[in-house]
Amino acid sequence: MFAVGSCLASAAAGCACSCCASVTQQALRSSARAAWSVLFTFSLVTAWVARDFGSALLKKLPWVVRHFTGTDMPPDAWFGQQAVYRISMGNFVLFGSLALVMVGVQHKSDRRDRSLHHGHWLVKAGLWALCNMLPFLLPNGVVAAYSWLARFGSPFFLLIQMIILLDVTQNWNDAWVEAGEGDVRYFHALLAVTVAAYAGCVTIGGLLFHFFVPSGPDCSLNISLITLALILCLVLSLVTMHPSVRRGSLFPAACISLYTMYLQYSALQSEPRDYECNALGARLSAASATTLATGVLLTLVSVVYSAFRAGSNTQTFSTGGYEEPLIARHSRQLEEEEGTSAGLDGEAPGAARMERGGGAASGPASDLDGPVTYNYSQFYLVFALASMYIAMLMTGWGSQAGESKYLINVGWTSVWVKVVSQWVTVGLYCWTLVAPVLFPDRDFS
Repeated sequence: MFAVGSCLASAAAGCACSCCASVTQQALRSSARAAWSVLFTFSLVTAWVARDFGSALLKKLPWVVRHFTGTDMPPDAWFGQQAVYRISMGNFVLFGSLALVMVGVQHKSDRRDRSLHHGHWLVKAGLWALCNMLPFLLPNGVVAAYSWLARFGSPFFLLIQMIILLDVTQNWNDAWVEAGEGDVRYFHALLAVTVAAYAGCVTIGGLLFHFFVPSGPDCSLNISLITLALILCLVLSLVTMHPSVRRGSLFPAACISLYTMYLQYSALQSEPRDYECNALGARLSAASATTLATGVLLTLVSVVYSAFRAGSNTQTFSTGGYEEPLIARHSRQLEEEEGTSAGLDGEAPGAARMERGGGAASGPASDLDGPVTYNYSQFYLVFALASMYIAMLMTGWGSQAGESKYLINVGWTSVWVKVVSQWVTVGLYCWTLVAPVLFPDRDFS
């Protein structure tokens, strides 16, 4: 009886493992973006751990320490930065190479789609692990050159974040306005979110004056930055309501204003912990390691989401035709018109009826000839730029002292990068409103 039970248990376990493997394989084939996001997340966590705990390992690599003597040995923070740069470099090389290889992929019948983008995940996982390890064999000069390259490449990732934010808020507004024509509750929801966003701006402004402008020291810099942020929110709202602006709406303006105040908070929070005007930083320094580690993980999650969202945005990365959703969902209208629903990663409705040369077709073979639904090369390019951004985020753009663990994105360089990003975001939004007025003959749709 025991032997029979053991056999049944082994069979059940084998079936479960086979089922899990089958489901995992199907999921990887369905959404390459989700799979790459998971691997990218592993790289971020590995870089964080290596930065804070990997100095002992790097000190044992002769090609890293051969230029230093016992008295000239740099602090552990330097070795931590080296670890971050090397992991970031490996991911940049991996995603940058894939971006180059995927140039020109237009149809699912392309072998690069089946073999490289959606298939052979065991091989690609091994390649990812190899790219994360090989940079540790490189000399310091190569890594130093990459760190300077990352300083210039990272702002492009921030720019992509801004463009995605502008696109999402405008599309959100247009969708709810259109839906409001049939259901007035959408107009009420737009009004509620708009008022809440402006209330959030005022609340954040008050908290910034409370935490970053203490009564004792001279904090004229923080006062100027907070005041300027509030003025920028007012300016972009006034530009939105100007009669000459064609597509002006308070909802996108409120969302951009809230993001502007968030960037201001993030910039001031990145001030050095010993800066006398950073009262919040002093409180965070006294917090438990668990609280700080939680904040670090939230920061990493936000970067992963931004990279995933930027690489998946169908407006920015569309190759024309069908716009795919991030998550599979059923649409009654699509089911009625096409007889199918959208998939996770490139299964366009009615794709089985399409051919390259036009005309109707049927059967699964013609589905392989359908067009890809987003630009693979640009998708990988976004992750390559995100890899650079992570190197700067974890090292304070190369200027962070790093004597305290769990400190990420702290330093004056980080402060000014975020302040400038705030100004660029407001400028981009105002340009999207003013450009059609200044150049009426051009198509800005």
